[in-house]
Amino acid sequence: MDRGSGILCHLTSLPSRFGIGDMGPWAYRFADFLSETKQRYWQYLPLNPTDLEYFNSPYHSISAFAGNPLLISPELLFQHGFLGQYHPEPLPQLKEPLVDYPSVVAIKNELFGEAYRQFKKYPRPEDFILFCEEQNWWLDDFALFMALKSHFGGKAWNSWPQELRDRDGKALQSAKAEIHEEYEKQKFLQYLFFKQWFPLKAYCNRRGIKIIGDMPIYVVHDSAEAWVHPTLFYLDDEKMPSVVAGVPPDYFSETGQLWGNPVYRWDVLVQTGYDWWIRRVGHNLSLFDLVRVDHFRGFIAFWEIPAREKTAIHGRWVTAPGRDFFQSLSKKFPRLPIIAEDLGVITQDVWEVMNHFGFPGMKVLLFAFGDGLPTNPYAPHNHLKNCVVYTGTHDNNTVRGWFENEASAEDKRRLSQYLGREVSAENVHLELMRLAMMSVANTAIIPMQDILGLAGEARMNRPSKKAGNWRWRLMQDQLTDRMKNQIREMTEIYGRAIE
Repeated sequence: MDRGSGILCHLTSLPSRFGIGDMGPWAYRFADFLSETKQRYWQYLPLNPTDLEYFNSPYHSISAFAGNPLLISPELLFQHGFLGQYHPEPLPQLKEPLVDYPSVVAIKNELFGEAYRQFKKYPRPEDFILFCEEQNWWLDDFALFMALKSHFGGKAWNSWPQELRDRDGKALQSAKAEIHEEYEKQKFLQYLFFKQWFPLKAYCNRRGIKIIGDMPIYVVHDSAEAWVHPTLFYLDDEKMPSVVAGVPPDYFSETGQLWGNPVYRWDVLVQTGYDWWIRRVGHNLSLFDLVRVDHFRGFIAFWEIPAREKTAIHGRWVTAPGRDFFQSLSKKFPRLPIIAEDLGVITQDVWEVMNHFGFPGMKVLLFAFGDGLPTNPYAPHNHLKNCVVYTGTHDNNTVRGWFENEASAEDKRRLSQYLGREVSAENVHLELMRLAMMSVANTAIIPMQDILGLAGEARMNRPSKKAGNWRWRLMQDQLTDRMKNQIREMTEIYGRAIE
């Protein structure tokens, strides 16, 4: 990775008259903003479908391959003729500075229904037919999964009739015929998503901006992947997970994090030559220029918890064939533009794999100013060139929120001592931005909330709380000329600007 900087701002956080950021006009304006401030990178959270039932977390998706229909731009649907003369009025609450997911889902489902009705009136366009052919290796199963899930009132796949749960061929063909309309609609929505995504990515690339995507290591149990490939996971006779994933107690939680995702059967994956994983990585590399792999250490060793447990405390570490897996990947993809999320307690074997394949890790400045500052790996003077420095991530408080509500008096003293000047709540975001920008790290990524100097109410996620996350939105008037000049000057002075 060349020396450069970028901004972490998920698509859902962009302005939009439809209550949630999407791939429409404001995505292009934000790309222009990145270019004007001479940034090299735009980092997203996962773009896969989200679910109201699971509080709209982009890390809890029913598919590892599908795109999130909520990111489809209604403006572009009108522009491309998918909605004809249909012009719905946005709901009043969609103007709020936080995403109102129930209202967003309602109005977008209405729009998608109308777009599909219009689409059915005419012969299938060639690009739709080509899309379905090229993506059929995942799209057919996903569309059928979604149609069946709708047919059974949203129930998890393991509670469907046994012949459908276990994917009996005749039962699947019969069901596909019965729910054909919804099955085709799901394909149509994915067609719209990718029809809007690739032009946006191309626009960013033409402006010198590379897209950093995010790939969670695990899939959820109630997903198309677990339904289609149950042998890849530890599931019991009723197709329920026997063990689940998480992490032991850490910075974010005294009881650890019980994610509940089914754990991979790496012995089976090895026998298949890692085929499913190779397809997944290849799919992500077609969407993004670089991929941040969430919970990278899980490829080397993962925290396995008995499914009956209520917390993550009583788990155990289990080794995985990470080096062999990445060796197989590198044969398929000679250039692996991966960023390894290596936060938390990382063991020597994880470092060895990262170093062997040249994967940059992450340095979070909010972790730098506790005890042991001189030897703290997150402190700027200990950074390496081959790493990505962040002020904070989507899981952290904002810099200002950290300073006001989490940092101890000793943390603040050490930060001021490190900088050689007093720090206040009003300027702490700028101070940490400068530290990130001046770091020897090749890449510096700043969350948009920290660029704006926002308080803790603007944080994207609180890992210990399920509800109320993923809602923050950027307001149009926050992108001021003063702020743009400030970012551009900082980017230029520390040698990170696009030439």
